[in-house]
Amino acid sequence: MPRAFAAGDEELVEAERLIRDRMEKLDLDLLSLAAVSNVFRAATAVRNHMERRVLHRHQLSWSAFVVLFVVRIWGSQESHSLAIEAGISGGTLTGVLNTLERKGLAERRAVPGDRRRVEVALTAAGTQVVDEVMPAFNREEALVTADLSDDEMATLARLLRKVLQTTEDLDNR
Repeated sequence: MPRAFAAGDEELVEAERLIRDRMEKLDLDLLSLAAVSNVFRAATAVRNHMERRVLHRHQLSWSAFVVLFVVRIWGSQESHSLAIEAGISGGTLTGVLNTLERKGLAERRAVPGDRRRVEVALTAAGTQVVDEVMPAFNREEALVTADLSDDEMATLARLLRKVLQTTEDLDNR
């Protein structure tokens, strides 16, 4: 793993300096580069942490848990919509659903009137797994944000929602 992806604050600042120095001839918005790079680094670090500390003991991948969580919160939905909500491709969803069905956690059903479309629902066991995982997952969320004040967490959440909205707007142009 590149040092910058497992780095402390000093290494991250050094990585940003190296980028600045080595790419100074390019027309780059370095603040945007640093912001997006740090979003990516943080997301990757949190995902890996959650897989190691919470999801591993339930034999779930991040993608599998996100699929279960989305269906638990929003209810049964068509596979195309579920893939979008879970942030994964249709092909990845197919593999995830194969695993979740094999474990008895989710099921696919043909949509009445159009057998080409498939709806995904949780089984009772799938609902139970999400309900068992969420308290441990949330405890880890609290640990990884422990150095932030409540105001900082609220600001971070608001700013990330803003980045998400801007990205979605760009994708819809």
